Parts: sequence; structure tokens; C-alpha cells
Amino acid sequence: MADTKTKNKSITMADLMKSAKASFVSLKKGEVIEGIITKLTPQEILVDIGSKTEAVVLEKDRKILKNLLSSLKVGDKVSVSVLNPESDMGNTVVSLRKFIGDKVWDRLSELYKNKKAIKINVNDSTKGGFLVSSDNGISGFLPNSQVSFAETGQELVGKTLDVLILELSRINQKVIFSNKAISGSDNFDKAIKKLRIDQKISSSISNITPFGIFTSFASEDGNVEGFIHISEISWDKISQIPQNFKPGDKIEAMIIGFDKKSSRINLSLKRLVKDPLTEKLEQFTTDKKVSGKVIKVLTTGVLVDLGDEIEGLIKKEKIPPTITYSVGSSIAATVSEVDKKKHRIILIPVLKEKPIGYR
Repeated sequence: MADTKTKNKSITMADLMKSAKASFVSLKKGEVIEGIITKLTPQEILVDIGSKTEAVVLEKDRKILKNLLSSLKVGDKVSVSVLNPESDMGNTVVSLRKFIGDKVWDRLSELYKNKKAIKINVNDSTKGGFLVSSDNGISGFLPNSQVSFAETGQELVGKTLDVLILELSRINQKVIFSNKAISGSDNFDKAIKKLRIDQKISSSISNITPFGIFTSFASEDGNVEGFIHISEISWDKISQIPQNFKPGDKIEAMIIGFDKKSSRINLSLKRLVKDPLTEKLEQFTTDKKVSGKVIKVLTTGVLVDLGDEIEGLIKKEKIPPTITYSVGSSIAATVSEVDKKKHRIILIPVLKEKPIGYR
């Protein structure tokens, strides 16, 4: 009886040792293994991966750590990447970045496919738009063209907006959001149904950018965003928005087009007044003899100052190969064409002798 007990005890110990040895996993750096979250705090995240000790999650990025804490709970099954099979403390060190990244992109794909709105925080502004992120770690870009300044106002940094995903590419790690897509084209069509080209409207400046002025116009059927490109501010050539324009100012402008893609009406300030150069251009007729001085030599031809802010252009193909012009040179020419849109006269140089091959 005693021998049987001893024999059974011996077998049981061997089995236990063999079982314990088999249960300890031999890990390699970079290996991906399944596990279960056993502890989840800002100070420590532990995962049971079947090793002799629990694995420690190493994550120094606060944004990712915040995402881990908000999207996981104790008992969740996860996949971890091994960073160090055994640290000095005897623990396996792992990362949850790939796992959480997969979850984020799966969520993005779902939102994009189903055209569901998501709230994003506007973190910073750039020349072309805004850098944004969501509470669960989704980062992306919100272009100026996809912001409804009519609804949100001028200062967006620090605000929270409802957006749709406009473009999504995991390969390029690219997410483009749209705030305008929330309202849809039907609302825009309804809001502009009583507006027409050349109509004068009064609107408020909502945002000023290097390339133009955004305005907000309250129509009978809702707010409409307007945009005045820098080229439509003044008949004079300007390189920056004049400082006398400020957000909140009321301005009168003329409707020159409807941009349905951007849900925006295009406006002009300069067309409220007559083009000051129109009458001056009428003085130039085809075949009229003129004279002026070269103000710029271009790869496409030569610019000539004809006086009264009128420029003439001699195209490159009309300049004989034997003749060169330099800034300050006096030129006699004949009017070939009047380009009223560009406020420019197309010229042909008057030559004393017609070179061979000249046309």
C-alpha cells in the first residue's frame, strides 16, 4: 500500500514538472503572441501570455497610452509584439502598438464605408488647412476647402468638429476629413436656389487666409459660405490680403459663381466697381503704332511698359533671332491683339528690315 502511494506521488511530481516546463513559452524578439490583459492602469499594463511571469507592456507615447486605457479592459484578448524576451526584472517586455493600430484602422474603415460622422479636435493650423485628431487616437488632415467657416467661425484651433472621412489610405497613413460633407449638397442647393450670378450680397468675414477671404452669408434657407480669392479683392495686383479686412466685418460683394463641390459661393469685391483700365485699353486698336520701354525679359517673351499701367507683350516667336532686348531698351511696336482679361496688349516689334525666315 505504501509502495503504491510512493509510486503515485513520484508520477504526479514528474507530470507536474513536465507540465510546468511545457507551459512556459520560449519567446523571440519580434514574435507576435496572443495574451489576456490582467492589469490596466496608467502606471502599468500587464498581459498573461502563458510565460512564467506576466508580460509588461512598454509604451512611452502618451497619446497611444491614452488610447490603450480608453479602448481596452482587464480580461480582453490581445496580440502583443515581443520587444525583449526577458528583461533584467525577469519579465517579457511587449508592445500593443500594432494591435491598437489595427483596431484604429478597422474603426476608420467602418466609419468610411458607412459614412458615419466622427468628432475630431482641431490641434493646429497650416497653410492649407488643419491638423486634427480624435479622442481615440485617429489623426488626420482637414483641408480649408472642407471646412464650413460659415458654421464654425474664424478661430478653429482648440475646437471640436463633426466630420466625415473623405479619403482613407492605410498604406500612406493618410486620413482626410471633411466638415462640409456633414451638411451635404442638398442643403447647399436649397440655400442658393434664390441667388444668382452678378447679385450683390452682404456677408460677414469668417476667416482670412493667405489666398483669400471666407465669408458667411445668411440666406432664407440657411447659412452659406462665400469665398473671395485674393485676385478678386482689387483691380490692383496685390500679394497679400489688406490689413483693413478683419473677421467679423460686414462686406458687400458680388456673386461670380457657385462651387457645388465645395458647397461655397464665389464672390468678388473688385467687380463692384468698374475696371479702371477698361477705358485705357480701348485706346489701343489693332495695327496701332506704340512705343515703350522693356521692363522684364521672360522665357516666353518681353514685357513692355506702355504707360498708364498698361503692359505690352512681345511673344518670343515674334522676336528675330538676331535681335536681343534688355531691361530699359526702347521699343517701337504694332498692336496685334488686346487681352482685356489680363490687361495686356500683344505686340509685334517694328523692324527696319525683315530678317530672313521671320514670320
